[in-house]
Amino acid sequence: MTEFASCSISEGIATITLDDGKANAFSFDMMAAINQAMDEAEAGADVIIITGRDGVMCAGFDLKVMQNDADKVPEMVGNGGKLLVRIFSSKKPVIIASTGHGIAAGGLLMLAADYRIGVDAESRYGLNESAIGMVLPPFGYDLAAFKINNKYLDRCFAGAELIDPQTAIEASFLDEVVASDDLMNRALEKAAEMQKLDGKAFAGNKKLVRGALTAKMTADLESGKGLQVGG
Repeated sequence: MTEFASCSISEGIATITLDDGKANAFSFDMMAAINQAMDEAEAGADVIIITGRDGVMCAGFDLKVMQNDADKVPEMVGNGGKLLVRIFSSKKPVIIASTGHGIAAGGLLMLAADYRIGVDAESRYGLNESAIGMVLPPFGYDLAAFKINNKYLDRCFAGAELIDPQTAIEASFLDEVVASDDLMNRALEKAAEMQKLDGKAFAGNKKLVRGALTAKMTADLESGKGLQVGG
């Protein structure tokens, strides 16, 4: 357990909880904590659930760095990309139990997981970089194009439209929406369903679906392509 993320494992299901006391932004410390939690989860569990604190999932990269420390932006965005690719390509099923907004890097987090459950609340999902003066790196577009319903790709990628949870199902930021009180019960239920899958077969078939894109995103990140995200 760290100040930013904790991992608990019960009956083969890992629950990683993000909680920085604020917006759960992808700061350097938060990303390091999630990677540490993923180490524990991948080593000790069959299925991984990632969730946030009440009302807060992830509102994107740490804006203090993004807006005020340009020299650190490529490293921060690169670390975020590597974390997202790790989740995208994990051999274990990864379920997001979204407690609130999934915006910018938080939206990409939704797109990286295998199954996404949101709450019926005033939360919003999307990629608002066009509204805040940033151009997404290639891995951001790759995740969006892989997962977002094409009808919504222009609206939610270039158009920076933020959408409610029900619309997020149509756009494919989410797979389903439940009442807030039911979120973790539903996530655990889905995890138990996925736990019944043959782990080696799941990993092999997931690699067939996602392997080529994983390799492309990894190569882009290693080259530093597009990591200076200013317009």
